[in-house]
Amino acid sequence: MNTTSFQALACPLDGDVLQKNGSTWRCGVGHSFDIAKQGYVNLLPVQNKRSQDPGDSKEMVAARQRFLNAGHYQPIADAVSQAALTQVPDAVDDASLSCLDAGCGEGYYLRELSKVSDQAAGEEQALSLLGVDISKWAVLSAAKRGKQGKQAGMHASWVVASNANLPVQPGTLDLVLCMFGFPVYPEFARVLKPGGVLLMVEAGPDHLRELREIIYPTLKPERTEQAQAPEGFTPLGTDSLRYSLTLDGAEAIADLLAMTPHLYRASAEGREKAAALASLSVTVDVRMTRWGRENED
Repeated sequence: MNTTSFQALACPLDGDVLQKNGSTWRCGVGHSFDIAKQGYVNLLPVQNKRSQDPGDSKEMVAARQRFLNAGHYQPIADAVSQAALTQVPDAVDDASLSCLDAGCGEGYYLRELSKVSDQAAGEEQALSLLGVDISKWAVLSAAKRGKQGKQAGMHASWVVASNANLPVQPGTLDLVLCMFGFPVYPEFARVLKPGGVLLMVEAGPDHLRELREIIYPTLKPERTEQAQAPEGFTPLGTDSLRYSLTLDGAEAIADLLAMTPHLYRASAEGREKAAALASLSVTVDVRMTRWGRENED
């Protein structure tokens, strides 16, 4: 199964179809967006930014890249790739299975999906990949790695944009991944084809519990209510993944803290306690939930 770049982009200003011409994406009205030399395009209008530099910082992206490249979350990537390639219905009347990683970060999970798809060589259907993140630093990193990956056969489109206003044409995606991200269900429903799948990965009740016990005075009780199906979706099932992870060295522990919201939620005292650690064993506990896009009447 080979990979291709996702092409069904939409203008973030008027929703019109974007057409690629050389190094520029342009809509019928005349709005144009240049492709950066690193290979990504910025489709986040200034008026949609809540800050001058939204999303993860350059330092957070670098920390996540080091942590993920060390293989600490490889079991999660393997489970997601397996689900994406075996539990999503074949694309209807299309030669490719189109996949969006909404909140793609530096592109780790799409790269891992591409690697697994390469092992499925011989299948006629291609994998069309799109990574979207509101952080320009994350998308820049993903695009740089993506250009390197093209030598090994990986192709993807990398876009700076918000989940709240995805620059994607309606009903063009077979699969949406949301990895520890911020789901915007109406947008996910809009861009998915009927019968498409939303694959969510979220922290379970014990996820990184040992780290949280160190940086917080007390832990909040976990919510136990069953998640309701978002409008336009039906439940397809939930799987849990749990394993123990040992981090050796202050840098690995600092990288884990830096790539999570806990870095900003913890007090200065809590961060100092974490920084003093030479090693740490933590529980990885995640839930992988699949929602099916309902067929339109």
